[in-house]
Amino acid sequence: MIVKPQLAKLGLFDAKVPRYTSYPTAPHFSNDVGSSLYSDWISGLKPGSEVSLYIHVPFCRRLCWFCACRTQGTQTDNPVIAYVDVLKAELDLLAERLPEGITLSRLHWGGGTPTLLNPDLMRDLAARILDVVPLGPNAEFSVEIDPNEIDEARLDALAEAGMNRASIGVQDFDDEIQKTIGRIQSYDVTRKAVDMIRARGISSLNADILYGLPHQTKLRMTESVQKLLSLSPDRVALYGYAHVPWMAKRQQLIPSDALPTPEERLDLFDTARRLFMWDDYAEIGIDHFATQDDGLTHALKAGRLKRNFQGYTDDQAEVLIGVGASSISRFPQGYAQNAPATSAHTKAIREGRFSTSRGHLFKGQDVLRARLIEALMCDFQINTAEVLGNHDITGPELQAMYQAANTAFDGLLRVTEDGLFIPPEARPLTRMIARSFDAYDLSLAGHSSAI
Repeated sequence: MIVKPQLAKLGLFDAKVPRYTSYPTAPHFSNDVGSSLYSDWISGLKPGSEVSLYIHVPFCRRLCWFCACRTQGTQTDNPVIAYVDVLKAELDLLAERLPEGITLSRLHWGGGTPTLLNPDLMRDLAARILDVVPLGPNAEFSVEIDPNEIDEARLDALAEAGMNRASIGVQDFDDEIQKTIGRIQSYDVTRKAVDMIRARGISSLNADILYGLPHQTKLRMTESVQKLLSLSPDRVALYGYAHVPWMAKRQQLIPSDALPTPEERLDLFDTARRLFMWDDYAEIGIDHFATQDDGLTHALKAGRLKRNFQGYTDDQAEVLIGVGASSISRFPQGYAQNAPATSAHTKAIREGRFSTSRGHLFKGQDVLRARLIEALMCDFQINTAEVLGNHDITGPELQAMYQAANTAFDGLLRVTEDGLFIPPEARPLTRMIARSFDAYDLSLAGHSSAI
């Protein structure tokens, strides 16, 4: 079994690597993709096909110090009301260009805090979305819910609109840790939110929890995970806290000397992982867990697990359309990102054009390498037959890529004619192994810790 000294020798505790929710990653986007090309991609969708839609709401009542998402604080509803009007105008632009019969396989509201919308705004926005792109059969409508920013009336509005999956952020239940990261959210408040969600017949529940936070210990991690398990979430994302104060200025409020070491981060992750496994959750990729009857578990077993900007998914739609400031869309041709600043996004939409400001047009081996990386991140293996059947590469060329990756990791991987396999003991290295198949210069942007 691989042990810490070997992991250290291979650079796990020093490496900074992408999370690979896309390939190439966002730092490699350029201005090659603009509103005109994005508009063409939308118009070129196959009539009657299914797409996913992501709605970004960048506002929060308070800004948590640990968060590196693009958000902005507001204590009044005025900017939120104005922003929803912009979202509806952007949806109108979509409606003008979408071919007939497009339906949704997934609809996700994220942020920020989408649940700071008042009930009327929620109903208004949901109605406009579903008027433009109705939910398809077996569609999933999920919303990120802040337990501190939710009530009966807003949950009623979401349930009436068709929400059938809720996602809550927990981070950690320890009082000292919550104060240190600027996120006060008690277990009782979280439990009440979960009870209200389930009282409306919404049985599917996602939860996020973090490891690597300041003052976290294995005992505190155990206590927080056990409290989370008492809420019986269907899916859990166990993310490593990314301390990037040079990029997220608010993280400068978090004392770096209180952060666990990389070696301690691995122990924290393993502590939580063992608890989820003992509770009969299936291990999904590098950092997710799901109940045995959840869609992610079925997708994993069927070889249909995917990875996108929200993490792991069982969504099989080839197209993801992002609506709102900073949202990223994915098409078979490439990626397109809206203007990150709310002001720039608003200006473009009010001028009657999409705010697409950057993106990436797939070229060369992008699609091939994206698939190789996704396969490793989802299945810890690459199936040679599948790759050769779907991509322009020869067997010897693919084997050479396998061998190069294996050599870089001291022969820890298993390479056969059937493919490349990451053994369980080497899975902490998965993001680093995936990096072996990344053809882009990773020095262009700072990335988070490999563990």
